[in-house]
Amino acid sequence: MLGLAVSFLPHTVLAQGAGLGAAGELVDPDVLRVCADPSNMPFSDQSGDGFEDKLANMVAEGTGRKSVAYTWFPSITGFVRNTLGANRCDIIMGYAQGDELVQNTNAYYRSAYVLIYAKASDLAGVETLADPKLAGKRIGVVEGTPPTANMAAAKLMGKAKVYPLMVDTRVMPSMAELAMKDLTTGTIDAAVLWGPMAGYYAARAGKDMVLVPLIHEQRGQRMVYRITMGVRPADQSFKRVLNAFIKDKQPEIDRLLMEYNVPLLDERDRRITQ
Repeated sequence: MLGLAVSFLPHTVLAQGAGLGAAGELVDPDVLRVCADPSNMPFSDQSGDGFEDKLANMVAEGTGRKSVAYTWFPSITGFVRNTLGANRCDIIMGYAQGDELVQNTNAYYRSAYVLIYAKASDLAGVETLADPKLAGKRIGVVEGTPPTANMAAAKLMGKAKVYPLMVDTRVMPSMAELAMKDLTTGTIDAAVLWGPMAGYYAARAGKDMVLVPLIHEQRGQRMVYRITMGVRPADQSFKRVLNAFIKDKQPEIDRLLMEYNVPLLDERDRRITQ
């Protein structure tokens, strides 16, 4: 699913009271308890290699926590219910703004679904899914994701290769990884993937890839999303702590995300590159 220091933050957290559940909140003041998928690169992984894992370490340090502890659960139906909703952890490091299952912090990055193709292909200059150059191409897309509506409107689904949305990546590769392999072998001509996943796997593809953020779509669903941290609706103090942290450490957060080749967009849809 999608994984933050100022001196006064520890005091803000401790003001909730001495112990778990103080002041009506269930946030542990000593341990950053993270809800995460155990095998979902580039976001999170039990190895600690995901950018959300590294971000969690930044958050723990910046909010005066002594350590980070994980509740692992795959990104399948029931993730929030079995983690944050069950009070087994206190934060989901990456969550799309607006989802009512969690309370969102302020966004710490903004990205988009991207069209990705080999640089050597004949798709140079394509900026939207309605471009005639895509007609007749076999395009990989994950079922149920917003781009499927736009591809359907452009009559591209007939030849599309559709990958399942809900998979347990502990036992099989992510669909973004499989799509990238298909793209490098020529099984598909292009793919439409969530930007952070596309950027991460494109950098490891072994050939030059072009990533085009789909910011010019005129119909279908929106392609650009703000990503927040998700907390429980009752945890208002914790949310304010996290918002202050994000504001203070945004440049460092951006640098971390760019290390993973995440295509970052500002509020005017311009690429953030430094």
